[in-house]
Amino acid sequence: MTPPALEAPVSPAQKWAITFTVMVVAFMQILDTSVTNVVLPHLQGSLSAGLDEVSWVITSYLAANAVVIPATGWLVGIFGRKKFFLICTTLFVVSSFLSGAAPDLTTLIIARIFQGLGGGPIIPLSQAILWEIFPFHQRGLAMAVWGVGFILGPILGPTVGGYLADEWSWRWIFYINLPVGLVGFLLASACLFDPPYLRKAGRVDWWGLGLMIAGFGCLQLVLDRGEREDWFESTAIVALTVVAVCALVGFLIRELTTMDPILDLTVFTDRNFATGATLIAIVGFGMFSGMLLVAVFTQKLLGYDAWTSGLVLAPGGLGNICSLFASGIVTRIDQRWMLAFGCLLNAASLYMMTSLTLGMDYWALALPRFIQGFAVGFIFVPLSTLALATIQRHKLVNATAVYGMLRNVGGSVGIAVVTTLLAQRSQFHQATLVSHITPWDPETRAQLVKWAGYFATQGNDAFTAQQRAVVMLYRDTVAQAQLLAYADDFWLLAMMFAVVPLFLPLMRRIRLEDMSKRTAAAERAPSPPVEEGAV
Repeated sequence: MTPPALEAPVSPAQKWAITFTVMVVAFMQILDTSVTNVVLPHLQGSLSAGLDEVSWVITSYLAANAVVIPATGWLVGIFGRKKFFLICTTLFVVSSFLSGAAPDLTTLIIARIFQGLGGGPIIPLSQAILWEIFPFHQRGLAMAVWGVGFILGPILGPTVGGYLADEWSWRWIFYINLPVGLVGFLLASACLFDPPYLRKAGRVDWWGLGLMIAGFGCLQLVLDRGEREDWFESTAIVALTVVAVCALVGFLIRELTTMDPILDLTVFTDRNFATGATLIAIVGFGMFSGMLLVAVFTQKLLGYDAWTSGLVLAPGGLGNICSLFASGIVTRIDQRWMLAFGCLLNAASLYMMTSLTLGMDYWALALPRFIQGFAVGFIFVPLSTLALATIQRHKLVNATAVYGMLRNVGGSVGIAVVTTLLAQRSQFHQATLVSHITPWDPETRAQLVKWAGYFATQGNDAFTAQQRAVVMLYRDTVAQAQLLAYADDFWLLAMMFAVVPLFLPLMRRIRLEDMSKRTAAAERAPSPPVEEGAV
């Protein structure tokens, strides 16, 4: 047992300088995550690809996040926290430039993979840094200030990104990361430091690393290619599924038995963390897929350009600003009640989106987004407080890495699930609607007469007008089928958020006085023994 090293106190000015530093870099990462949703149609046209193909631009990024985030604690032990943070920032900026300069979809996806590898550790590293330098009673305020990056990202990402895509090119949504990344790199170089309790990693767990990459990589390929390859009717999908399951099971066994794990799974012995990590996967599922659905719906069915579609997403950030006060009260009231309120409010906003019509105006879309953004302030801060407050300091980087990994895996699975359901439910509703369209149906005849009369006034002969009327009737049927499919997806997401409060009794409330006693006891007690490979 080694006594704890004496640590020089971090001054208030340095604390807030560090907070601003990690906020700038986190803003860059969140900006890039939110901006890609509104430019998918531009990518389809520019790169001659289908929606399932260009969705790889998002899911490849999330898959790379899922691969690198579990190894964050281990990589910090190898490079040191400050150096690793700078490496991640540099990799993110360079790959952003390569994404903007990509000549084809394959190059863009490869660049996005490297961007995901650089951006993935930024959020868990930032969270761990803030939780380390601030005492419990100040963490709500610190997370609120840091959360400004999360607020500005969803506001500026869709709007600025949509404007750049419409007026200039989709490539500029990646180029705008360059000045932000440069500022973040300079600030991190000046402000960040390595904590004295940090231990260098021992030998490399190559088996764990290989199993992790194979497992998460194959899992993402299954999710991305499943719908296109007709799922388990495809031999390739079956093979990838078997490899993913075997690799992930092997990875878990390896991490539980090796002395130098890449991912320390002992954090799951904490009941609050185990429950919170599960719930953040559900929240990630709903958040990522919900934003994608809104962006694609407004551009595909309502005909919005990328700028206007971004304006539909932007009220979510404004709603989040209005709920910032929730961060200040998170240590004073039961966090479980805050989380339940946020999830139910989010479920209500998603339920409002089930009443979609092809004639709905901007405000009918913006209001649910504003409510959803307001609900976010009552979800992320209390959930992270419940999950991370009782984790020992030397395990914080590892715990935030696991927490972030599950959030992004949930988002990746969510995007794959909702796009698959969208295609399948569109076919189902189209078959149902077509079965009711017959020459003997009065409404069908009325629609055909209406369209035929319209085309006749445009100078078409009777036969051509009738043929074009049939085409328009088919187009309307397809649009209505897709509309019903979007409503089904939003209904599913609403139900997911509605059931989250049922799991909250599994978590214990975090009290300020308990944390004060815990912190004082930790300061008096000797440090826990640290294995040579631990972080």
